Amino acid sequence: MSSVDIAVKTLSRLEPEDFRVLMIIEVDMSRHRYVPEDDILRLSGFSRKQIKYRLDRLSKFGLIYRWVGSYIGYALSTAGYDCLAMNALVKANVIEAFGKPLGVGKESDVFDALTPNGRRVAVKFHRLGRISFRQTRRLRGYIADRRHISWLYQSRLAAEREFEALKMVYPRGVSVPEPIGHNRHVVVMGFIEGAELYRVPEVPNPDEVLDEILENVRIAYRKAGVIHADLSEFNVVLNPDFHILIIDWPQFVTVDHPNAEVLLKRDVKNILTFFRKRFNVKRDINEALESIKRPNRG
Repeated sequence: MSSVDIAVKTLSRLEPEDFRVLMIIEVDMSRHRYVPEDDILRLSGFSRKQIKYRLDRLSKFGLIYRWVGSYIGYALSTAGYDCLAMNALVKANVIEAFGKPLGVGKESDVFDALTPNGRRVAVKFHRLGRISFRQTRRLRGYIADRRHISWLYQSRLAAEREFEALKMVYPRGVSVPEPIGHNRHVVVMGFIEGAELYRVPEVPNPDEVLDEILENVRIAYRKAGVIHADLSEFNVVLNPDFHILIIDWPQFVTVDHPNAEVLLKRDVKNILTFFRKRFNVKRDINEALESIKRPNRG
């Protein structure tokens, strides 16, 4: 059972006092790997008997971990963090019901869900704790300068950045999922239908698909001032109608970033290399970059 499944199953059983304890642990994990039980007691205002009951209850639900060392401490589990985000999104009338997983990756899980008005959406849970903190620092430039950073904060920051990027590029006409809502490490966006390019063995019109990708890179660059900075066949989705969506934007940079040109060239090179190897479609990288950076056409 996934952490989201645990959170969905448990959410309706939690009481306000449970959420208070979960939030205290969440906040204090910025200072402790395991939050001392005495801190939880002091910050909650509950009696020791009440705290013991709540901590035992949350442990049985699988929402927190208990650690015994030089002191007794607690930490949120992935399911516990999921519960906090999901509760906030439900209360905000962003999400009403959760469905099946749409995709599970190294750094995120994406689930099907419904809004209160019945719209089908995608809910993305960022999971940066799945890879080592050292590898995350190497791959994610926006956290490289932070000495101490928990998996909660890594995932939350990734979600915040992705939601920020989607809000910048979506109104400009870039083919991305519509940004709908955000809380903690979770982003709610327009439904994603299709498969990533690397999963697609052949397409009837590879030249047109490549043109569409490069045009979206151009619109993001010229109209939104944004570069994806991690673009590849792994984060371009090909819809059933053979149009594309560009996903996974946490590593985006703006065009005034010191490494903007390097990152743009890397994005374009990744896509051109894939199309050459998979579909035998050849393009000159310098011509592609010149077209992307050329002032908006008429």
